[in-house]
Amino acid sequence: MGDNIGKQFPATGKITAGYHTPGNELTGSNSMKFNERVITIDDLLVSHEFIANIDEAKNHYDVRAPITEQLGDALAQAYDQNVLQVGVLAARGSATITGQAGGASVTAATAKTDADVLRASYFSATQAMDEADCPDGERYVFLKPAQYYLSAQDVVLLNRDYAGNGSISTGMIETAAGLTLVKTNNLPTTNVTTGPAGYQGDFTGTAALVMQKGAVGTVRLLNLALESEYQISRQGTLMVAKYAVGHGILRPHCAVEIKVA
Repeated sequence: MGDNIGKQFPATGKITAGYHTPGNELTGSNSMKFNERVITIDDLLVSHEFIANIDEAKNHYDVRAPITEQLGDALAQAYDQNVLQVGVLAARGSATITGQAGGASVTAATAKTDADVLRASYFSATQAMDEADCPDGERYVFLKPAQYYLSAQDVVLLNRDYAGNGSISTGMIETAAGLTLVKTNNLPTTNVTTGPAGYQGDFTGTAALVMQKGAVGTVRLLNLALESEYQISRQGTLMVAKYAVGHGILRPHCAVEIKVA
């Protein structure tokens, strides 16, 4: 493990307003509070594959292109998983500034299986973000395929009389309660005990994550890169994809976990 390298993100509170009494001196309210979040860089994340000369010669097609694609995809999947894990942890996190809101949760026992309950949870989550003064725009709800298709069959969300914007024929649903629905297998729903400590947690009760873009921050040290080296001693080529980034909580009040318990 190397030294922790990170970046500081300043956080500022709010300034209050009040009525002035004639003749009183204005000296500054001193009501604005300051804090910071620090996001550290993780260790180098790698994906690697060895291609033996003999195996490559036996194949009548190019094997390097699909291997290269899979190396990059493996890193992309890890990136998304880590961001979403941090997003759920942000929803469970305390306020960055004293007196402001922290993350929030909506608990609904049947949110994973009942379309009506899941739909109501979207609105409850959006309300929680509004009440916490989370900025409007670029708000998303991340769902596993089972919950996404549950909403895609929700006739209330699809009803054109209510400006529905999905289709049973295409199996797609775009928005609900002002949230863009995102289907992903990377939403954490297990007890994660491996990897960087800052990404670990018990997510077995997580049904969905509602998040605005400011909830999670990413710091990049090394961009995605691909290296290859022919190794005479092994009679083959080693291919390595890598990057070095870190993710962390920035605005917990911009994240809401929809959970079943």
